[in-house]
Amino acid sequence: MELNFSHWMAMESAKQVGQPRKTITRETLRRIGQFARPHRVALIIFVLLSVAAAVLTVATPLLAGRVVTEIIDGKDQSTVVWLAVMIAGIAVLDAVIGIAARWQSSRIGEGVILDLRRAVFSHVQRMPVAFFTRTRTGALVSRLNNDVIGAQRAFTWTLSGVVSNLITLLLTVGVMLRMSWQITLLALIMLPVFVIPARRMGSRLAHLEREGADHNSAMTTQMTERFSAPGATLVKLFGRPDNEIREFGNRAERVAQIGVRTAMGQWVFLTALGLVSALALALVYGLGGYFALEGRLDAGDLVALALLLTRLYAPLTALASARVDAMTAVVSFERVFEVLDLEPLIDEKPDAVRVPDGPVAVEFEDVRFGYPSADKVSLASLEEVATLDSRGGVEVLHGVSFKVEPGKLVALVGSSGGGKSTIAALAPRLYDVDGGTIRLSGVDVRDLSFDSIRETLGMVTQDGHLFHDTVRENLRFARPEATDDELWEALTNARLANLVQSLPDGLDTVLGERGYRISGGERQRLTIARLLLARPRVVILDEATAHLDSTSEAAVQAALVDALAGRTAIVIAHRLSTIRNADEILVIEDGRIVERGTHSELIKVGGRYAEMHETQFEDDPAPEVIV
Repeated sequence: MELNFSHWMAMESAKQVGQPRKTITRETLRRIGQFARPHRVALIIFVLLSVAAAVLTVATPLLAGRVVTEIIDGKDQSTVVWLAVMIAGIAVLDAVIGIAARWQSSRIGEGVILDLRRAVFSHVQRMPVAFFTRTRTGALVSRLNNDVIGAQRAFTWTLSGVVSNLITLLLTVGVMLRMSWQITLLALIMLPVFVIPARRMGSRLAHLEREGADHNSAMTTQMTERFSAPGATLVKLFGRPDNEIREFGNRAERVAQIGVRTAMGQWVFLTALGLVSALALALVYGLGGYFALEGRLDAGDLVALALLLTRLYAPLTALASARVDAMTAVVSFERVFEVLDLEPLIDEKPDAVRVPDGPVAVEFEDVRFGYPSADKVSLASLEEVATLDSRGGVEVLHGVSFKVEPGKLVALVGSSGGGKSTIAALAPRLYDVDGGTIRLSGVDVRDLSFDSIRETLGMVTQDGHLFHDTVRENLRFARPEATDDELWEALTNARLANLVQSLPDGLDTVLGERGYRISGGERQRLTIARLLLARPRVVILDEATAHLDSTSEAAVQAALVDALAGRTAIVIAHRLSTIRNADEILVIEDGRIVERGTHSELIKVGGRYAEMHETQFEDDPAPEVIV
């Protein structure tokens, strides 16, 4: 029984039978062709090598039959020797062609993976923040891994399999019919005996593999969430470890059971293929032997027919499922195209300009905004829901207007959910306004280039993010060309130099996932140091000192006084003591500016700001730290 690579490919093809049928559209094929075009020369060479390999597959049995004929006829011994040399030469040539085909296949496959990953990664980078707030990271990463690799199969296994199996089948059947049409028909009659049960077995294996994939996905999600520093902390504080272990163990046990059943199913499949081949071989020997004894068939042809028969069933089985193989690859392409077709809501104009030189004024004029609905920024498959949430577009900012003059500081205060962080997110174009205009130095931000906005405006958010990298690289993310002296200057101004110097590797100390190897206050000060290193002309601080204790807050506020000198600044603050010297304070409630003025003016008015001030200092008589 010969269980070679073609048998394994036949089994993989049969496993796809249970998948839903789908139509391949011309547009999908056109787009696949665009990715294939840069590799067309390599594809042609690959196909030619596959054809050559198929021809050699048929040539060896014919030569072996000729050897038997020459031996029986008792002719010149040199002929047998030359035939043996030719068989050996074909074996060597087949090995060389196999290596060359594999090299071409690797070049094409890895090239396609590279092109697809670059395209998807580049496209995802252009997506708005709203896309990332809705999308499950694991689902998005899967598009860059599993689906891209699935699409690669279209150019390697599927393409080469169809070409080589088709050529092998046509040549094999043609040669067998020429030798004996009766034996060939007998061999083909045995095919349904194998194919029909094989399709049922393939459907069962496909179902098991999908179930196993679901359980593996659930285990991966559980591990990803529980193994992160915040997740592990939450489990230890509120979780039930025994239940967690039991749930994970049940899934892992089910995966193990599926693995055993799948392995047995695969072995039964291969055994059945070998058994049918053996039964057909017995019939060929029986009928072929009868014909040979009657003189209607040469003994050498009988041997050639028997050898050709072993190369017949695997290609037939694989080609029977070729459409499903192709559809599996096409589905992967479509899942990749699905991401590429999701248009970014925020794009850069072709004729985008730069922010004018010099100090920058920030102006909001009658700004109206509502967060976009899911169908505009996301995909159901990336959120892992049946249908997208259609809610959205409800206006959360209602005609907000104010101007921050160059070098001035405007503070935003108000109740949580009033719209302060939304205002901060609109200035750097993390979102686009639905109405009104935001200007930097008199230029609409929608007319500015992304690079120019990034260079001009720096922002520290409530939850400053750090990468699993060194202190040095986390700082240089803001300005890659910064020298070590500049890094230490920024750290000193953020009152963090002493801490970094005390770390085991100084600037080269790895901070861990999201920077969880240092405290929350230290993480926030490091993000402020990153901002100082960037040296933007406009600074937005969204609760930048929220995670600092009083001592650290006082130190950072003192550093910010120098850092903000001469720069335009928008500061969102919870502690009113930190913004008493702001040039203007805006009180934001329900997406509107309900009060504006200096600290003393707003206290005299006795409105919402005065109420917040009184309440806060009754509850938290903290020392006043003034920006």
